[in-house]
Amino acid sequence: MTGAGRWYDYVIVGAGPAGCVLANRLSADADTEVLLLEAGEPDEQREIGIPAAFSELFQSAVDWNYHTEPQSELRDRELYWPRGKTLGGSSSINAMIYVRGQAEDYDHWAELGNEGWGYEDVLPYFKRAEHNERGASEYHGTGGPRNVADPRSPNGLSEAFVEAGQATGLPHNGDFNVGDQAGVGLYQVTQEDGRRHSAADAYLKPVLDRPNLTAVTGARVTRVRFDGREAVGVEYARDDADGSPATVDAAEDVVLSAGAINSPQLLLLSGVGPADHLAEHDIDVVEDLPGVGRNLQDHLQAGVGYECEKSITLADAESIWNLLKFLLLKKGPLTSNVGEAGGFATVSEDADTPDIQFHFAPSHFVEHGLENPDGHGFSLNALRLRPESRGRITLASADPFDDPAIDPQYLTEGEDLEVLLEGVKLVREILRSEPFDEYRGEEILPGSDVRSDDELIEYIREYAETLYHPVGTCKMGDDEMAVVDDRLRVRGLEGLRVIDASVMPTITSGNTDAPTTMIAEKAADFIRDEA
Repeated sequence: MTGAGRWYDYVIVGAGPAGCVLANRLSADADTEVLLLEAGEPDEQREIGIPAAFSELFQSAVDWNYHTEPQSELRDRELYWPRGKTLGGSSSINAMIYVRGQAEDYDHWAELGNEGWGYEDVLPYFKRAEHNERGASEYHGTGGPRNVADPRSPNGLSEAFVEAGQATGLPHNGDFNVGDQAGVGLYQVTQEDGRRHSAADAYLKPVLDRPNLTAVTGARVTRVRFDGREAVGVEYARDDADGSPATVDAAEDVVLSAGAINSPQLLLLSGVGPADHLAEHDIDVVEDLPGVGRNLQDHLQAGVGYECEKSITLADAESIWNLLKFLLLKKGPLTSNVGEAGGFATVSEDADTPDIQFHFAPSHFVEHGLENPDGHGFSLNALRLRPESRGRITLASADPFDDPAIDPQYLTEGEDLEVLLEGVKLVREILRSEPFDEYRGEEILPGSDVRSDDELIEYIREYAETLYHPVGTCKMGDDEMAVVDDRLRVRGLEGLRVIDASVMPTITSGNTDAPTTMIAEKAADFIRDEA
């Protein structure tokens, strides 16, 4: 369907987790016309539905395939950043881990001046969004759009990790989303019947037959259109068109839900951002907002990988037998999200809550799974939950089809390196404990010859990678660097909101898909209340 040449009440840019939620909730009012524009194509790639195949989606047609600027603290490496470019956005290519973060994360948002964003305020929206197969409780909901399940066929190595974590003094944690995150256990996942349950599956596809909802794929938004200081629509290019731009009008709001990279890029291209940076690219200033693109935060991970002495890993997951088990029984290794188990631990003396997160995989996971060695292996990674380093998204040029410059500035501030180092040392301790004795072969990474702290630091600088959680580049707040207020309206302008992970003032303690969904659920209420 085409949305060109029409007006809508709401024009939503980006069909990722936030955009799918908003399309569903706003179009529930039959008198409200909603347009959803997605730069990617429909989520028809077979691997999207097969959980264990998620890394095969990296650097494919459904991936923006971004790379960072050279990172000075990581040997000037340009790190690969996968981001979803299809219906469902990154929820269609991620590892499906359902983690909300710590209550203190949201209470801190409220302390920063964001009224209504404390933990008790956001918990009802987490519950509204989910259908947790364990049933309803004080902390969990049922009947919501997004299915949350326990792993259907957890690997024996993942169970060994849980035992190994306990052997090193970490408690068992059966649910990381009911209070204290500390401990180890199996992650819950956004799956249904053993298949990925993306935001598009949960929120968008069930309502595409609504006559007041139009969803257009292959539509690359190039700028927000303004009448003075009011956003009145967008301009976009169609993949199947002759190159001439299309325009649509928004009677109420233009909503940017394009993610922590593309939302600030689109604001900058539209003249909203630091005036000096816009002048560098000859872009007329609509609103001088110095915080646009700043405050970039991400989770950096590093870990340890071993050869496995037994053939129980995911190395043979794509066999014909396993494919039949997946298709007919909805079980088997292809239902694995790869990062099946993990947990949270405290390695800093002054940390009040866990500052390290683990992700265990019954598989090699080298260079995002793109450079895995042959044979059987397993890996365990650690990341710092609340990094002090802050980066930025800036324009490389005024051409909307050029990738923006992504500079996370990893390990440049505070104790980020020291905490990550302690996390890697704890990872080694866990993998060298007794429950892994029957499985543990040769240490592949960093290698048994890497022993001292200095050698481990060198290893981190050479091998650390993103865990795919960029946030914060259009942060909400009331300080001079805030881009949106606590109702997610762009400051100083009318008719324009940003609703996605970019509005987080500080990164949450864990995977960011569930928090992004919550943000959109809450924002939908803001919009409907004002309407």
